[in-house]
Amino acid sequence: MKKYHLLVVVFFFSLGMSAQSAQSFLLNLYGGYTFSDRVDFDSSYAKVEDGFEYGIGLEYFIMDNASVELKYNRLDTNMPLYTKVAIINGANTIPAGTQLNAGDDKGAINYILADYTYYFGSSSQKALPFLGAGLGVAILETPKSGSGTYFAWEIKAGVKVKTNSPLSINLNAYLQSMSAAVGYDYYWDYYWGPVAVTDYASTFQFGLGAVLSYDFSK
Repeated sequence: MKKYHLLVVVFFFSLGMSAQSAQSFLLNLYGGYTFSDRVDFDSSYAKVEDGFEYGIGLEYFIMDNASVELKYNRLDTNMPLYTKVAIINGANTIPAGTQLNAGDDKGAINYILADYTYYFGSSSQKALPFLGAGLGVAILETPKSGSGTYFAWEIKAGVKVKTNSPLSINLNAYLQSMSAAVGYDYYWDYYWGPVAVTDYASTFQFGLGAVLSYDFSK
């Protein structure tokens, strides 16, 4: 996982240095609170608990009211796994609701996303409402299985508040999701017989955050 952090840091540093002489580039620092979610499996379920999410992004305005951005965000969290039903293991029975990874449930989700954002109103306004969406990958870190890379997306809405300086603040709400294949469900087809269909599990986490932006064009 350290190599991902190093690549992201080097990428943003190089872009930030080149952006100092460019126009319409913003360096964004992210901070937010992401709420928990429950992910159901066949015989168990996991929780991705709430926590503080932080990150960095480089935003480029392709026109006065629209921008594209590459960003990296990280959520450090706990991910306890519980049984849905009682599990019989030889002479022992594990009751339903038992945490299977007690003391070993710390993890993290690293989002690398390409976002598109549209700002409503004139660029001369001090407050600009906006809507945005992004696609990319989530790198999931868990103590037992190491790290895995999965498809991720987000949607967001909020307001950008400008100042007379290069600094501005962005207040926003967001919904983030990642999806992973977790096995197969089997169905009977009259022509083909047993058919295996990939089963996916997804997280859906809502959050509230703020972004501090520095505009290199000012």
